[in-house]
Amino acid sequence: MTDAAITATPVQGRSFWGDAWARLKANKAAMVSLCYLALVTVLCVVGPYFVPHLYTTVYPDYVRTPPSISAYPKSDMVETALGDAVKRMRADLKSWEQDGDRITVTVAASKKLDERNIRYLDRSDTFDDARVESVAPDGLEMVMSAAIKQQYFFFGTDNIGRDLLSRTLMAGRISLAIGLLAGVVAVAIGVVYGATAGFIGGKTDEVMMRIVDVLYSLPFIFFVIMLVVFFGRNFVLMFLAVGAVLWLDMARIVRGQALSIRRQEYVQAAEALGVTRRGILQRHIVPNLLGVVVIYMTLLVPQVIILESFLSFLGLGVQEPMTSWGVLISAGAKNIGSANWMLIYPAFFLVSTLFALNFVGDGLRDALDPKDR
Repeated sequence: MTDAAITATPVQGRSFWGDAWARLKANKAAMVSLCYLALVTVLCVVGPYFVPHLYTTVYPDYVRTPPSISAYPKSDMVETALGDAVKRMRADLKSWEQDGDRITVTVAASKKLDERNIRYLDRSDTFDDARVESVAPDGLEMVMSAAIKQQYFFFGTDNIGRDLLSRTLMAGRISLAIGLLAGVVAVAIGVVYGATAGFIGGKTDEVMMRIVDVLYSLPFIFFVIMLVVFFGRNFVLMFLAVGAVLWLDMARIVRGQALSIRRQEYVQAAEALGVTRRGILQRHIVPNLLGVVVIYMTLLVPQVIILESFLSFLGLGVQEPMTSWGVLISAGAKNIGSANWMLIYPAFFLVSTLFALNFVGDGLRDALDPKDR
């Protein structure tokens, strides 16, 4: 034996998960999609704390305001907002001028003006820090000044004057949470149930699948109404329960795959070596099902998001002031003629997220398929 053979470093093998991660990293489309999903998740979770407006704040002066990277109000909007405020004072706008970020307004009336009328300027979404500069001796004329309050609406506003950027980010938080919660619950129950039925087989398989058939025959909306009755308007608990209903398809898919895998030589060899059924399920059946499970999971998440939109339309899902991408798209479709940005932004986030989920699912399917190792 030579010295080189004695000092040679043993070759380190790679585990199943290490090999899957290496193949996933080689898939550029899947990695870009994974990074995009991570970015969207971070934006939706952290973004609402940094945007300038709360998702529940209503700005009556900015109803259906188009998106803009420059500050509002525009020059033509100042005079309109000023005219509305002066009308509430029951006075006439005599003159006004703008000097930088402040305006000076002169109003007149047939009756004596009250200095407290400046509150109408402060209550406006356009003005702030209103002050009375001078009042005529007879009280029929008053000069006021106010600062122009700058507002930024990068995604525009909706049909009642709420910032669409903050609502889109909050909606993403709700939609992603609902999709993941319901998807994880459905996959967990379906994989365990289907793999057990398919691997054990016989009468146990027959009984377990007849239970699935009975549940299939019951109307889905009936389950949803019962869940609303039991869980109330808590959408998290409700969609966890919805996930507990959506496992039926997964159970059938996994059961069919498990029936095929149990006849493979490596499973029979494990049985001959005395490996327990639980060990075979954990080490042979479930790992070989991961590709199918991941693909179904990527299809289930958008399915749950669409289902949530349908339930919210019926009044059984997410309710105001909370929102979701499905709710925003539904509202945007109704206003597409006059405010198309209400549909464009939430639809872009939803469609791009669904595309990313599909690319990630394809990448994970290829990476987790033991036949491609």
